[in-house]
Amino acid sequence: MTKAAIIVYAGTEQASDLGRVVNAMEAVREFDEADDDVELLFDGAGVQWVGELEDADHDYHDLYTSVRQHAAVCDYCASAYGVDEPVNASGLERADDFDGHPSIRDLVADGYEIITF
Repeated sequence: MTKAAIIVYAGTEQASDLGRVVNAMEAVREFDEADDDVELLFDGAGVQWVGELEDADHDYHDLYTSVRQHAAVCDYCASAYGVDEPVNASGLERADDFDGHPSIRDLVADGYEIITF
């Protein structure tokens, strides 16, 4: 079985960032449909997407909804980027395995291929 961790680092500032988060979610969906083990992490500036994508009026809300069961958010970055409220409201897990961040090393040690957007 393939194991992949898709990490969104792209923020919400540029038009190209939307392409990155959409491509990340499409990749998660592809792995999920193949019954692979897949994780979606919103980290760094990528944590800003959670509130945007939780909005039912967002163009990619349905895609997000289809993959959100695989998602977690960097705890430290949610606070650093001032998006604690929408992240908490989303109910997504806050990853804080290493110094308040998700542990990339643990993912690699567990056999996950790391793919970043």
